[in-house]
Amino acid sequence: MNKYPIEQVLPHDHPMILIDALLSYEQQKGVCEVTIKPTSAFYDDARQGVPSYIGVEYMAQAIAAFAGANALDEGGSVEIGYLLGSRKYQPNTAWFERGARLEISVERLYEEASGLRVFQCQIHQQDSLLVDAKINVFLPNQANQGNP
Repeated sequence: MNKYPIEQVLPHDHPMILIDALLSYEQQKGVCEVTIKPTSAFYDDARQGVPSYIGVEYMAQAIAAFAGANALDEGGSVEIGYLLGSRKYQPNTAWFERGARLEISVERLYEEASGLRVFQCQIHQQDSLLVDAKINVFLPNQANQGNP
């Protein structure tokens, strides 16, 4: 595993990079993190946090970081992918509170040669499961290449 800055493995530019770091990854799974602060995108000053529905984008970006790191390891480049949707997005909280350090885990469950991928994703704060979901993505430039 290489240690890549998040800007190097995501096909986004600031201010749309919502996660802070790629902590670990391998061929089937990865872990990213974000700390909720007043400068976080979608931060609500009145509620002192970020709404938990933004977690779907945290998950999508964690998938992109995982795929980008694996692509770079294989001598490829970071490519754009598309969030198709979520199945069973189950939040156990309405808000990610200020100061919370969230770990976003992603694990590839299914892939097709067409570029469709399904990931099991979770957001934890310490030992508490905050969100659980299956995320569907489409990676058009990785179709028929066997890449993450």
